[in-house]
Amino acid sequence: MKLLASEHALVFDYIYSISAIVLEAGKDYLVEGRLSALAETSGCASFEELIRKAKADASGVLKRKIIDGITTGETLFFRDTSPFDLLRHKLIPELIDRQARSSLKPPIRIWSAACSTGQELYSIAILLRGMLGDPHRYNIRLTGTDLSDEAVARASAGYYNSIEMGRGLSDVLRAQNFTADTKGWKIRDELRALTSFRRLNLMEDFTSMGKFDIIFCRNVAIYFNEKDKASLFQRLSQRLEPHGSLIIGSMENLGTSCPQLESNRHLRAVYYKLLQGKAQAA
Repeated sequence: MKLLASEHALVFDYIYSISAIVLEAGKDYLVEGRLSALAETSGCASFEELIRKAKADASGVLKRKIIDGITTGETLFFRDTSPFDLLRHKLIPELIDRQARSSLKPPIRIWSAACSTGQELYSIAILLRGMLGDPHRYNIRLTGTDLSDEAVARASAGYYNSIEMGRGLSDVLRAQNFTADTKGWKIRDELRALTSFRRLNLMEDFTSMGKFDIIFCRNVAIYFNEKDKASLFQRLSQRLEPHGSLIIGSMENLGTSCPQLESNRHLRAVYYKLLQGKAQAA
């Protein structure tokens, strides 16, 4: 189905209103590729009809299907190895050392703020088990959120096909952390028990999430305008513990959008921490 020039404003504005994703000129192919089948199965002869039907749908089902379609992201296990090297060699050891001074069961709280189908959060769980041995010696809370209901459901189920398993996982890690069954490869129960997933729109209030030691929010803000980007990073900074760290995409930077966070570097990884005295109350 072709996206007509006369439909641009209606379609792009609606997508922005439900996801904060800004589609620039020349992105017609993205709408056509991701929403054409949905329009046809919904009985719509045009994208304009699809949007008008979604707005009129009080159940919100069609809106959520549009979100699922437009936010389908590229993801894989241990994507861009530098953030995981950062966790392994610096952030986790320092966190455990700091927490162990005041707790017999040190808390480790990590949030994957755009978890897609779960590979990032499960990669973190795999890394932690490899580093820490018995995870029950720690109070681990790994939380994944995503705008897409479909992505969250898949992440929560923890099943992956052979192609997905071949992207970022060695044979050894696959054997250690997954079991094979008729549905594909399933994350082992002891790792699944460390995680929780829920739907969340990052442009809405998320103070109920609590505080975290480490927040991953990679390759999300690249789709936002400058105002929404600044708002997101400022609110994420408020979810960090005083010594917490924010990890964003390798091609992203905060610029001047969040002055309470300062850039740090370890090996090839860049991460952000609250400036001294800038920790904020819940």
